[in-house]
Amino acid sequence: MCGIVGYIGHRDAWSIIVKGLHRLEYRGYDSAGIALLDGSLKTYKKAGKVSELEEFAAGKDKTGTIGMGHTRWATHGEPSDRNSHPHQSGDGRLSIIHNGIIENYATLKEALQAKGHVFNSDTDTEILVHLIEEVQKADNLDLAEAVRVALTKVIGAYAIVVMSQDEPDLLIAARKGSPMVIGVGQNEYFIASDASPIVEYTKNVIYLKDNQIAAVSRDEIIVKSIDNIIQTPSIQELTLKLEMLEKGGFDHFMLKEIYEQPRSIKDCMRGRIYPKEGKVQLGGIKDYTEKLKNIDRIVIIACGTSWHAGLVGEYLIEEYARVPVEVEYASEFRYRNPIISEKDLVIAISQSGETADTMAAIELAKEKGATIFGICNVVGSSIPRITHAGVYTHAGPEIGVASTKAFTAQVTVLTLMALYIAQQRGSIHQGEMVKMLTELDEIPSLVEQCLKSNDTVLAISEKLKDSRNCLFLGRGSGFPVALEGALKLKEISYIHAEGYPAAEMKHGPIALIDEDMPVIFIATKNSSYEKVISNIQEVKARKGKVIAIVTEGDKEVKKMADYVIEIPDTNEAYLPLLATIPLQLLSYHIAVLRGCNVDQPRNLAKSVTVE
Repeated sequence: MCGIVGYIGHRDAWSIIVKGLHRLEYRGYDSAGIALLDGSLKTYKKAGKVSELEEFAAGKDKTGTIGMGHTRWATHGEPSDRNSHPHQSGDGRLSIIHNGIIENYATLKEALQAKGHVFNSDTDTEILVHLIEEVQKADNLDLAEAVRVALTKVIGAYAIVVMSQDEPDLLIAARKGSPMVIGVGQNEYFIASDASPIVEYTKNVIYLKDNQIAAVSRDEIIVKSIDNIIQTPSIQELTLKLEMLEKGGFDHFMLKEIYEQPRSIKDCMRGRIYPKEGKVQLGGIKDYTEKLKNIDRIVIIACGTSWHAGLVGEYLIEEYARVPVEVEYASEFRYRNPIISEKDLVIAISQSGETADTMAAIELAKEKGATIFGICNVVGSSIPRITHAGVYTHAGPEIGVASTKAFTAQVTVLTLMALYIAQQRGSIHQGEMVKMLTELDEIPSLVEQCLKSNDTVLAISEKLKDSRNCLFLGRGSGFPVALEGALKLKEISYIHAEGYPAAEMKHGPIALIDEDMPVIFIATKNSSYEKVISNIQEVKARKGKVIAIVTEGDKEVKKMADYVIEIPDTNEAYLPLLATIPLQLLSYHIAVLRGCNVDQPRNLAKSVTVE
């Protein structure tokens, strides 16, 4: 969602903030703005891209060594110049940027209007800066205390940075439910939504916790709780490297990240599988061995692509660990009264570790006594801190909004978890475990082979780029792959696409089949192979255009399909890790051919930190 950058120190603030905002563009946004403090407040903001903000501010006074910037993803109020952040108080002396949603903004706004406050935007954020102004004037408080008191009146989620013309050597940062990290330098500090704008300047960071407020000057940082209790922040070292945030010669981050998957999957498995010994080792959950032996049920909660990974996990865990699994949308789970007990294990999946709905679902499950495991990519994010245990995916930064390597890393971790739980519960023979892990160890090189289909996929993309609709069909674990393939296509190319279990086609979707309907089948040689062939014949009988993902050397499907993309043969359990690759490439090439912004598709945000 929204991106935040703040700086206080001895350098030129504008250049640091602009560069930081560019680094945060992957989060998705519709407007940008910067406020600088150099004797007086100077604010520049513009609907559109950061580059448009730069053009707007060209030739204007941008001096100052303290400032803050923002990329906005619209919630309250349409994308426009006046709704862009930063927002100022009524007297123009305070400025604020905000990621999150103030749920009781309407009540606060009515009370403030009764006291004479006039608002210039449609945002909930402007209400907050007016509230801070009102609290400060009413009780003659300094900025830090005014922010703290104002936040006690707020219901909702926020990561904010506030600065005041009256205290020109101070930034106030606070968070609840939205991420915020503070970089620690030599007589300088950097504030951001994530570490990407910071890594160029320092490796030392403080991850601000929920309900914490930081008063940041040039030479110190003071952290308090919202209850006014002094906190001792923990300084951590970033493992993120600057080169991870560059395209590395690829045209787009998405393509780079697709091609990084042999490495990211290998990194995910490193130190965790021992094929010769037939052993899986997951240090992050090893203290819960006894729990895993006695659980009655596993509930997987996630959103979007992570939910699709969870569906793959359901197939794997039930097959090998023999534990019943349910996969829930976190956004639905949190608003129900689910039947959860202390005998349940809940696995929460989130690339960013900051997904608002998933975090709320975790808290609900914890209240009901469940043990919670997290599967996340971002070290130091919120979900690893609020779960009992978990496993990092180690996929590295994913800048493209459409998830690619994060998905295959999540599936890899779920595969490891399925085998680990099976190992603890004694539901898999040692000989089979050796075989499974030996084949799993080969997956990175097989993914490398899948990437060699790029030219074939590009040629097929040329034929499909003008399609208006598309169906993706699969059976077994091929069904979640179909769902993920459809999501990728609609996300970045804006072609309407749906994924279905292939057998469900006859229960409605077959009515859509005609010569203009491309149908992508996951048609690899597995236990459902013959059934999928029947489904292909049904589509061909209705003049549908068939594109099939097939096992290398397949001849039967090749006779029927209009186009085929071959992938190497592997254990059926690992099909999702291979079949996903050509679907990612297909979506990518179609989107590029249609002139779409692949890395920053419209209306989408990388990390959904609000409901």
